[in-house]
Amino acid sequence: MVVDPEHVSASGRKKPQRPQRTHREVADELRARIRSGALRPGQRMPTQAQLAAEFGVERPAVRQALRILQSEQLLTNVSKGAPATVARRTGGVPTGPAAPPLPTTVALAPRIAAAFEAEHVEIDAVCLTSISLTLAIGEPLRQIHAGRLKPAKVDVRVLLPSRDIDLAFPVPVGGREGGEDPVHERWLSMRNAQGQVLRHNLLALRATHGIDVHVSFRALPFTPPVKLYLLNGVEALFAYYTVARSEAQIDHGSLETYDAQGIRSMLFAFDQGAGLRDTTFVEQSALWFNALWETISSELVLTS
Repeated sequence: MVVDPEHVSASGRKKPQRPQRTHREVADELRARIRSGALRPGQRMPTQAQLAAEFGVERPAVRQALRILQSEQLLTNVSKGAPATVARRTGGVPTGPAAPPLPTTVALAPRIAAAFEAEHVEIDAVCLTSISLTLAIGEPLRQIHAGRLKPAKVDVRVLLPSRDIDLAFPVPVGGREGGEDPVHERWLSMRNAQGQVLRHNLLALRATHGIDVHVSFRALPFTPPVKLYLLNGVEALFAYYTVARSEAQIDHGSLETYDAQGIRSMLFAFDQGAGLRDTTFVEQSALWFNALWETISSELVLTS
């Protein structure tokens, strides 16, 4: 038997080979360096080849580790090309199995802002009115206008309920009376207004910053019981619409309704680089969204 000299000690005995590190162990070590200050905000990381050689792992493991740190907002510009950069802001909302669910108003905005650090921003959303998305996208827009972010391309696709269906919610507690449904009209007005604001704010980036922007809406033939945001193909944010009895102010009066407060829904974050569970959820969510987009959804016009 031929023994590799590299694994033979001076006494002639075979050295035990050190087990290869996992991508999580690589992420833990790099995270510790960032938090200790050994890797400073704004500093370029070593190349993926250098990291693979240092840790004795294959490049896919390095890429998974870097994606985990990007999902925690510790790194930016993670790609197969240039080295990643240590983020200047390191207080973001984490994702992955250890991340606690947070209200949409807390969790969505920092994740959208982190997604806008990519060269090509891709956001897909399934929601009831797009209020949360419109609010969350305000922060990266401010950073673009301030010169701190400059993506080359932005693609946003949004699936919203059709105006022509009987929504499961919001609905009057006592049911619809005759042909009038002020609750439905109120929802439709909100859906259209928020969609128009979202589209206008994003398309304005073309003229002001020369960014290639595309915004598309399509209509669903059902009321979505959940909201879903897919960010750059590597992250999925998921929340349930929990229906409750509430009071809506309509035409200078109040009306009891069954509705869901989407902005307060607890958002669960899944990252493609955070293990098989998260990776599979992200992949299946993307397949589900694309299937709806390409099959049973229809053209949506944001007018009353």
